[in-house]
Amino acid sequence: MQKDKLSVADVKQMDMVEYLRKLGWLPIKIRTDDYWYLSPLRVEKTPSFKVNRKLNVWYDHGLQQGGNLVDFGILFYKCTVSELMQKLAHESPFSFQPHTPPSTITPFLGAGEKEKIVVTGVRKNIKSSALQQYLTFRKIPLEVANRFCKEVDFNLYDKKYTVIGFQNSAGGYELRSGNFKGSSSPKEVTLIGTNLSKEILVFEGFMDFLSYQTIHQRKFIMMTKQQSNFLVLNSVGFLEKMKPHLEKYPSIHLYLDRDNKGLVLAKEVLAISKKYRDESLVYKNHKDLNEYLMKEHFELKQSQSRGMRF
Repeated sequence: MQKDKLSVADVKQMDMVEYLRKLGWLPIKIRTDDYWYLSPLRVEKTPSFKVNRKLNVWYDHGLQQGGNLVDFGILFYKCTVSELMQKLAHESPFSFQPHTPPSTITPFLGAGEKEKIVVTGVRKNIKSSALQQYLTFRKIPLEVANRFCKEVDFNLYDKKYTVIGFQNSAGGYELRSGNFKGSSSPKEVTLIGTNLSKEILVFEGFMDFLSYQTIHQRKFIMMTKQQSNFLVLNSVGFLEKMKPHLEKYPSIHLYLDRDNKGLVLAKEVLAISKKYRDESLVYKNHKDLNEYLMKEHFELKQSQSRGMRF
């Protein structure tokens, strides 16, 4: 295929999954022929952008739009069809690999080494400008992130990625960037604080934990020493396993997501013991603590721009 003669029909037949991979977007989950991503077309925290690899088409549930690779390209690059053809012909981010039906290709996700996340490098401070921009978007100060996270390189599908890494108590990492969400093995909780304190604060994910640290740093001056222990579940499914450990504390504060699963779990443990407290009421109008921080930060900036005092 000659790139200078690239046609709309040619682009429509390019492998959509491979195209997204070359752009740096990896699927968060795969269900048979459906590959689910954090949308490349907008900011979101729950993957709702789906590519059906058998049909080689996409659909963004948030935008309620979909189509083929050409339809995606004009939205992604914000250009016309002719501009897209020109861009792909001369600045293509991927080799022009035709789409192949799933029955004849090597499975994209399996037990092979290429399909495993392999951490290849860890640095103490987050220096990548893209990752710093991502933290700014999430309203997490760099100094807070650097206290608890690292900059991590990993390989996946023969490609190197650099992300923010939050280490768990077994040595694995929760891995995040603006277009990736995953974890390296082994998957485990993160317990911060070696000595038992009077209370333990429980977070579903590390972004919520960093959000708490950010809010705490901004609103309170006290605390010459750490008064609380922290547990980051890294998966809400670990809560049941951690109950015996949590019961050692006089007071247990829950900062779970306010989705169906989080609310049900909070209700269940609150019924078990009076030690538990549901702190999610603080951000009851938001999905989680980070979303609350982002909205609160925006409203504070808006109020300051109008000259309001606090």
